[in-house]
Amino acid sequence: MFTSSSMRLPVPDTVSLRRDAGVIGLVGVAHLISHFSQLLLAPLFPWLKDAFNVSYAELGFLMTIFFVVSCAVQALSGFVVDRFGPRPILFAGLSLLGVAAFGYAISTSYWMLAGFAVVGGVGNGVFHPVDYTLLNRKVSAPRLGHAYSVHGITGSLGWALAPALVVTLTFAYSWRVALAAAGVLAFAVLALLLLNRDKLALTVAAPAKGAAAAESTLGFLKIPAVWMCFTFFFWYAMVLSVVQAFAPEAARQLHQVPLPWVAMCLTIYMVCSAGGMVAGGFLAADPKRCERIVGAGMGVAAAVALTLALGHLAAWMVPVLFGGMGFAAGIAGPSRDLLVKRSTPENASGRVYGVVYAGLDIGQAVSPLIFGALMDHGQYRGVLLGLALVQGVLIASAFNVRKVRRTALVSA
Repeated sequence: MFTSSSMRLPVPDTVSLRRDAGVIGLVGVAHLISHFSQLLLAPLFPWLKDAFNVSYAELGFLMTIFFVVSCAVQALSGFVVDRFGPRPILFAGLSLLGVAAFGYAISTSYWMLAGFAVVGGVGNGVFHPVDYTLLNRKVSAPRLGHAYSVHGITGSLGWALAPALVVTLTFAYSWRVALAAAGVLAFAVLALLLLNRDKLALTVAAPAKGAAAAESTLGFLKIPAVWMCFTFFFWYAMVLSVVQAFAPEAARQLHQVPLPWVAMCLTIYMVCSAGGMVAGGFLAADPKRCERIVGAGMGVAAAVALTLALGHLAAWMVPVLFGGMGFAAGIAGPSRDLLVKRSTPENASGRVYGVVYAGLDIGQAVSPLIFGALMDHGQYRGVLLGLALVQGVLIASAFNVRKVRRTALVSA
């Protein structure tokens, strides 16, 4: 059984800054490739549509394949990470992402693309269990908030890099060259990690035997706070999906924003979110206040969404408000990750993060069904009101995690 003492994972405070920075940097650049690989195909849909004579719906299904596979692998890979250690699983994940990119580049049919989307989904699914196991167990406690901050920022940079690279290379050469270059980048990062593999070494706890093994392996599923964290990340993914896919266009329709500004709203949101994560890394230095930071950040973001939905705004104010919403959400990012760490038993980081972060993929799959229907019916104000509502649910979820965790500690 997991007790209150086992739920606290001590990390030495005397680790050198150089060692911490090395681990954070290597994990961060690997996380960048994970997010980079998620957006390889979508920017190329106009070219792929003509090359393979398929519809946008069929191309969109490739992304569905990728994320459904990633979700399943993410939940399962945490067990593998805890059993064999994060380093070999990280190397395998990067290798599969590189293979998928090269596979896309040489595909001669839609079904070849679909097959390599499965490969990419398997590779992508390992990163959160691997990354958070390494950060939680190798980075000293005072720098953990900054580690989460860097982790979030590198993910956002990966999302930004993918369309910039593949579209530029497609215009200059071809979409096949662009995807092959993405494969080269993935293997270049893998080579970097292999050269610095000693920094990612981690001792694996010996597995329990017999009946104790099942209890040790699956006991974390009995912790209510783990499932509250899963729920929290489900709602968090819905927020992110709405902002990325629908909120800028909904705001354009409501406030007569010029069409070229729609993409600028999302870019400003992501850049300001990264800045918020830097500030959030300092605020997360005290884990005891992580729920309050998440609540405050998402509260401000919800207020901005309500302003976008109900206010009478000049067009220039809309990108500014998206920046404010992104900064507020970014501040909450590192504390968001601390919510999970504080609910994670010793030697179960991979399993817990695998299950919890599966909520991200599920939320990203569900959100377009709901908010896409609102957009199709012209309910633009409803999209932004729904965004504010989900952000409010996030606040309640964060405090419910704390409530459930405290109840467990009292009863333990």
